[in-house]
Amino acid sequence: MRRTSKKTLVRTALAVTATAAVGGLSTDARSGWYARLRKPSWQPPPKAFGLVWTPLYATIAYASARALSHGDDGSRPALRRALAANLALNAAWPPLFFKARNPRLALAEILALNVSNVLLTRRLLRQDRTAGLLLLPYAGWTVFATALNAAIARHNPELVLRRPAG
Repeated sequence: MRRTSKKTLVRTALAVTATAAVGGLSTDARSGWYARLRKPSWQPPPKAFGLVWTPLYATIAYASARALSHGDDGSRPALRRALAANLALNAAWPPLFFKARNPRLALAEILALNVSNVLLTRRLLRQDRTAGLLLLPYAGWTVFATALNAAIARHNPELVLRRPAG
């Protein structure tokens, strides 16, 4: 079996780090708007999100690099495009939810991310079974985040439509 290319791992790590940076810079769990939202009792504490996302992002980078390294030359461009689309969808959610303060729009977006996760996982499974299996926790966490987003949108109809100030 071929080894995972270090060059490919650096590239996927940089792409995933950029995605994480957009998310981190866009998320403000201490804002007054977010504090006023009614949240379900099963929502984890804010610190849990960083603790979960950090290893998930590392796994996305490694699994993607592994699949790209093990794939044939004909499959790599499509895999790169699928990964780029997935990371773009991943990065889009925090600005929609926290900056635009629009949980309903963020919910529509995260549903698209779930579809992208299924497609990316299937593609990775075809290239390298281990790489595809490594993405399952990411897909699972995103489904949980979708349920949380839906609950917040449902419980806060008066805030969902409010535009951010300034």
